[in-house]
Amino acid sequence: MNQPLAYVHPQAKIARNVVIEPFTTIHANVTIGSGTWIGSNVTIMEGARIGKNCRIFPGAVISAIPQDLKFDDEDTTVEIGDNVTIRECVTINRGTADRMKTKIGDNCLIMAYCHIAHDCIVGDNCIFSNNSTLAGHVTIGDNVVLAGMVAVHQFASVGQHAFVTGGSLVRKDVPPFVKSAREPLSYVGINSVGLRRRGFTTEKIREIQNIYRILFQQNYNYTQAIDIIEAEMEATPERDEIIHFIKNSHRGIMKGYFKAN
Repeated sequence: MNQPLAYVHPQAKIARNVVIEPFTTIHANVTIGSGTWIGSNVTIMEGARIGKNCRIFPGAVISAIPQDLKFDDEDTTVEIGDNVTIRECVTINRGTADRMKTKIGDNCLIMAYCHIAHDCIVGDNCIFSNNSTLAGHVTIGDNVVLAGMVAVHQFASVGQHAFVTGGSLVRKDVPPFVKSAREPLSYVGINSVGLRRRGFTTEKIREIQNIYRILFQQNYNYTQAIDIIEAEMEATPERDEIIHFIKNSHRGIMKGYFKAN
């Protein structure tokens, strides 16, 4: 890490086997775990907490202050887990007084030119394709895939194992296990390919499909649908996760299934 063309603040806490390429700048109050590689022309600012075996590519800016006029120089952080890949020119802003941190889980892939704003919470094993953008205070569950150029509205949530099609505007919450597409963003089925890749059985996928048929395809409102699901379907972790997500949605759930013209 003794790269003469990089600047590392003497108060930064850098593990001994971190590799730092030329022309990178690392500020004070930064922690970087062992095995991490930091490419050239990266800027890591105060409040960054970066885990082990991460790869941060050229041009990324981590832990810059929020693009929020209410920010008052609070002592906030960006927390990045282990085995995270951050590609070229990604920007990740630190938190505000709301959550005090922006957090990225383990084993995530954040592709080039993505932006993750202040106070976002991202789960493990997520993939954000090029140019996807999270506004402030967004919550993303584990194993979520955002295709290219997805834009997520502030305070929105995307449930675990969901897939959002490229170019989508996420104005409402996207519940777990689903595929979403079209404009306005709507339910278009279960993320069955992703679920199979992660070990879900055919029976479990069918169970999730039956829940969403009641929610999105049988002309019930959400309150009626939840009552039917709770009364008629066996309690399972997947059923309970869907019910909990919908009951606790702050922005409301995206539209149900409809046939495109």
